[in-house]
Amino acid sequence: MSLSSSMPLLLFSAIILLLTTCKSSTVNTSLARHRYLTVDYYAKSCPRLEQIVASVTSKSFKFTPATAPATIRLFFHDCFVQGCDASILISKKPGSEPPPEKESDDNKEIRGGAYDVIQKAKAKVERKCPGVVSCADILALAARDFIHLAGGPYYPVKKGRWDGKQKPKASLVYSNIPHENSTVDNLLELFLSKGLTLNDMVVLSGAHSIGFAHCKHFVNRLYNFQGTNKPDPDMDPRLLKSLIMSCPQHGGSNGVVAPFDAITPFTFDNAYYQNLQAKLGLLATDKALYLDPRTKPLVQKLANDKNLFFQEFSSAMERLGNVGVKRGKKHGEIRKVCNMHL
Repeated sequence: MSLSSSMPLLLFSAIILLLTTCKSSTVNTSLARHRYLTVDYYAKSCPRLEQIVASVTSKSFKFTPATAPATIRLFFHDCFVQGCDASILISKKPGSEPPPEKESDDNKEIRGGAYDVIQKAKAKVERKCPGVVSCADILALAARDFIHLAGGPYYPVKKGRWDGKQKPKASLVYSNIPHENSTVDNLLELFLSKGLTLNDMVVLSGAHSIGFAHCKHFVNRLYNFQGTNKPDPDMDPRLLKSLIMSCPQHGGSNGVVAPFDAITPFTFDNAYYQNLQAKLGLLATDKALYLDPRTKPLVQKLANDKNLFFQEFSSAMERLGNVGVKRGKKHGEIRKVCNMHL
C-alpha cells in the first residue's frame, strides 16, 4: 500500500493539529471458554441490557467519536491488570491509601469521556435492573458497541463477570500493559502471561485501527532513533515530515496527538495492517509486528482480508474478556456505582 497523492497526509496533518468465582480469581482462562460466561446471562434478570447500554454508547459516539478508542483502551487496560473486573474504574479516595489503577500515568491518558460513558450506562441500567449487572460486563459491552459504531464487527459478548473486590493499585499497571518501546519478545511474554497467544497479540493490536497517541510515545522515532540522532529509517518520509510539524524534539505541547492510522483514522478496518507494510506504523511496537518473522505472515493476511480480521478480532476479544474473571462474594461484587466499591 502506498500514498498515491498528498491528500491523505494533508488530512493527517489537519487531524493532528486539530486534536491537541472460581477458586482462584487470578487464573488466566482466556484460551478456554469460561464456564461462567454466557451470552444470555441476563436474559431473565435484565433482558434489555444491551439496548440500554447501546442507547448511551450510540449517543456518545455521535457527539464525541474519540470516546470509542478511549473506551476500547479502557477495556484492554482493565483486563490486563487484575483481570476483566472493572478495577480500572475505581476512583481515588481522600486519605493516604495508595493510588488506584485509574491514577497511573498510563491510564491518566485515557480520555475522561470513556469513564463517563460507563458511569452513565451503569446508572441507566441500575434504574431498570438494580443490583444485577456488573460494571465489568457493561465495560465489555460498551467496548464492543464502540468497535461496531466505528465500522468494526458486531460480535456477541458473553457476560457473567463480577466486579473485583481487591483494591486496585496504580503500581501494578506499568508492568502489565504494552508500551511503545516493547519488543515483540516483551509483548509476547506479556500476552502469554494473560493466557493469550501470539495470534491474539497481532490481532488485538488491530485496535490501533482507531485512536491516537501523544507525541512522547513516538518522538524518539522522529529525531533520535535508538541513539543515532537520526529518524527511524522504517518510517515513510512523508509521514515523518508530517509528524515533525506537530511534534518538535523539544518544547512541544503535551496535548498534541497523532492517529495510529494516518489513512482511515476514524474507521475501524484493516488499514492498520496495510499501513505497517507501507512504513506508516506510528509506534515502534506497531512496525515491529511487520518486521518480525513470527508475526509478519499474519500481518500480511490481515492486511489482505478485512473479513478475516473482523472474524479473528471478534474471537480474540472473547478470549481477552475471559482473563481473570471474578465470581462469587469471596472475590467479587456487583457495584451500584462503578467508581467505588460496595
